[in-house]
Amino acid sequence: MPSSSLTTSQRTVLQGIFPGDDYLDTPEAACIYGTDASRRFSLPWAVVRPRTVDQVRELMAWAHREEVPLFPRARGTNVVGGCVPQGGGVVVSCLAMNRTLEIQEEDFTAEVEPGLITAAFQADLQARGLYYPPDPASVRFSTLGGNVSTCAGGMRALKYGVTRDYVLGIEAVLPGGEMIHTGSRTHKNVVGLDLTRLLVGSAGTLAFFTKLTLKLLPLPPAQATLMAGFKSLADALAAAQAVFQAGIVPVAMELMPVDVLDCVAKIATPPWSDSTKAVLLLKCDGRPEGLREELRLVRLALESKSPQFIEVGRDGDAEERLWEFRRLINPASFRLGKDKISEDVTLPRSKVVEGILGIREIGRSHGLPILTFGHLGDGNIHTNIMFDAELEEQRRHADLARDEVLNLVLRLGGVLSGEHGLGLTKRSYLERQVGPVERGLFALIKRAFDPKGIMNPGKAY
Repeated sequence: MPSSSLTTSQRTVLQGIFPGDDYLDTPEAACIYGTDASRRFSLPWAVVRPRTVDQVRELMAWAHREEVPLFPRARGTNVVGGCVPQGGGVVVSCLAMNRTLEIQEEDFTAEVEPGLITAAFQADLQARGLYYPPDPASVRFSTLGGNVSTCAGGMRALKYGVTRDYVLGIEAVLPGGEMIHTGSRTHKNVVGLDLTRLLVGSAGTLAFFTKLTLKLLPLPPAQATLMAGFKSLADALAAAQAVFQAGIVPVAMELMPVDVLDCVAKIATPPWSDSTKAVLLLKCDGRPEGLREELRLVRLALESKSPQFIEVGRDGDAEERLWEFRRLINPASFRLGKDKISEDVTLPRSKVVEGILGIREIGRSHGLPILTFGHLGDGNIHTNIMFDAELEEQRRHADLARDEVLNLVLRLGGVLSGEHGLGLTKRSYLERQVGPVERGLFALIKRAFDPKGIMNPGKAY
């Protein structure tokens, strides 16, 4: 088993592979790499920043031989402790591998390195009339490698799917230094087992990504956003169902119930009144003539449920103004508590009302505000339990509320996470959703890729 720190000779080897500032081991330089958006922390033994595939292969061969834990890391935007080096080891930052290697416009594919910022990649594509749809909330600063490692979702997942739907192939290095190349540049491929999909969402536990082959789409030439307010949660959900019944699948469909509306209204001037108890936020896209018809049908569907108001944003600035209220939820939430437990449970669409009402009741029973909001179209409901961690009683009730929320979701046929994954924070809940035979298969796959267990140990499964 690995030692509790690196030996002098091990540090010398790493300094040889990663010269200059690409090797860090002083606490003041390495400490930022010990945490992520979960706020959990563990100081790494060292941090390395590979720039070439050869460096990655040399590192992976050395770490396997020495049994040194490795913790792949991008921008650390995940909220479940997915890249925290708990137990100690070497953090491997992919941020120096940040190039677009090739964009094949005729194939509608691109090859990129894992450290490329997702929004920068999308902007480059947009200038070429191309489109990469996945849009996690962290899109402006998270990386494509991190998105693939966690199978990131986002608001456009309703129409366009999640990250796994756009990964055609992966070049990766296994513990021991061997290279693998999964998938291809083709948009169809059923040769052998689908190792690409296995690696997507594997949270750095199986291999280190060095190149990603991504599927692209033509850029939709027009888009628009609608915001509609309703006098009850039931009316808002009925309106959402009416949109689907009209044959429309929006790009995004977000739900903001009354507790969220009240919270946002504390820091902004919203278009809704105090009598509004739920808001739907929808986005549509397509060709201009088709978009006009789609907006007409969506508006008719919403109006059938007697909305209190409907606002439409038809240009970038008007859309941005409406979506800003959705983005304000996170900063506004801290008006209700200094700390929060953030969950991203997913429910069957038919159970969303029961789930939200049940979560509210759990909050009331523990005397804590619990905000529920999110991706209504696919049932992915973000749940923020607000509390003050300095108050022991509130901290205890927050933990109990979280346990009850997750149990409620499972009873309703839902799952523990739709986007964030399990990481460190929810790993202990895995057996509540996944059976022993399935967990045994997870362990067998892990051993096949990583027989010494050095890749991001202690995470996810």
